[in-house]
Amino acid sequence: MKIRKIITHVEETRTENGVPVEPPVRVAVVLAVIENPWRGEGYVEDLSSVIDDVAPQLGALLAPLAVEALGRPVEAYGKAAIVGLGGEVEQGSGLIHTLKFGNFFRDAANATTLLPAVEKVAPAGASFDIPLKHITDATIRSHHQSIEVRVSDAPRADEIVIGLAAASSGRPKARLAPLSSER
Repeated sequence: MKIRKIITHVEETRTENGVPVEPPVRVAVVLAVIENPWRGEGYVEDLSSVIDDVAPQLGALLAPLAVEALGRPVEAYGKAAIVGLGGEVEQGSGLIHTLKFGNFFRDAANATTLLPAVEKVAPAGASFDIPLKHITDATIRSHHQSIEVRVSDAPRADEIVIGLAAASSGRPKARLAPLSSER
């Protein structure tokens, strides 16, 4: 695995529509810009050997960085992949949609739910919204949220951007009724 750069983005919401948010809501995103391990190979039928090698390395690297960047216990989380124009969406999906990647984040966050995800093929500088959900109960509406991120010079055609997002709570000032209240 060849990493060109790692980007850490942290935002903290202190007010929402003029109302103070106490404690402030933090969301952290850690992105790795890697060389696409399938670059130049064209269509590859069996992606498993590369997935088995690269996905655990990415999970082991990014999960602790995301938790550390958040600086608080994780209540919501998500993952993402953007493949450069020289690749295909299945390559990014293969790297993030495996327990060999996701279990590192689940363990680091003390989580049990599936990680929500987004993946696409796009040029450098494309933005993407990483979806987040509660770490132990995906039906908790307050934690259904997303964070928009982009890397101005990535992914290049032969790269993939892999990301993890963590939030310290649900949306600031969330006030929707629980899902269980609907019939």
